[in-house]
Amino acid sequence: QLAQAYDRHYNATPMNYVINLPTQNSLPVRGTEARFPVRRVYCVGRNYEAHAREMGTDPTREPPFIFQKPTDAVISGATSIPYPPQTRNLHYEIELVVAIGRRGVNVPESEALSLVYGYGVGIDLTRRDLQQAAKDGGKPWEWGKAFDKSAPCSALVPADVIGHPASGRIWLSVNDVIKQDADISQLIWSVPEVIAFISASMVLEPGDLVFTGTPAGVGPLLPADRIQGGVDGVGTIEVCIGDSEHG
Repeated sequence: QLAQAYDRHYNATPMNYVINLPTQNSLPVRGTEARFPVRRVYCVGRNYEAHAREMGTDPTREPPFIFQKPTDAVISGATSIPYPPQTRNLHYEIELVVAIGRRGVNVPESEALSLVYGYGVGIDLTRRDLQQAAKDGGKPWEWGKAFDKSAPCSALVPADVIGHPASGRIWLSVNDVIKQDADISQLIWSVPEVIAFISASMVLEPGDLVFTGTPAGVGPLLPADRIQGGVDGVGTIEVCIGDSEHG
């Protein structure tokens, strides 16, 4: 009887959750009504030589540096993002985003692109002062990187529409002034290499996003700034910085 009562309580169908299920975050797919559900967000640090130098690090080909953002940090569409709390030095970082559409474990570089569903354009917003304080203290970067709405992203475009871009201009402007201007061919670690590296440590699943790193030219943002950016052949993104929600 006790076993039956336990089964009724914990194994009811449909599942009876004690709180409401969180909303599944997702990104639009260009030209369709379909959505891409977001599972995990991987970010590659220091993946362009000039950016590594401007951040004061040696741009040698040591293993990729990976950090993560929460799933709900990803937002889409033309939007206004509140200036985040606890920072006086919010920075932009334009990036090529890779959307994973197939499961992969220990994937060789030669097969890595077979996991890719498509591509987008993202901005890795960074509380640079908090990130630097974490670096100086030998602590994780999350407090500077993983805050609310810190990963705006464009609509995704499927790889079977555009192929797998290995070169093309990547750029960002603030208030119509170009701040970042490079080519994705300058990635220290290519998309196949990054996918292979991550899949050797963690299982890549459909719904994962990979922000592949930013080129040189990162800098500060202020309330009312308008950010535009893009990757040739992939898409564009535009967001505005609003006032702080925290006053």
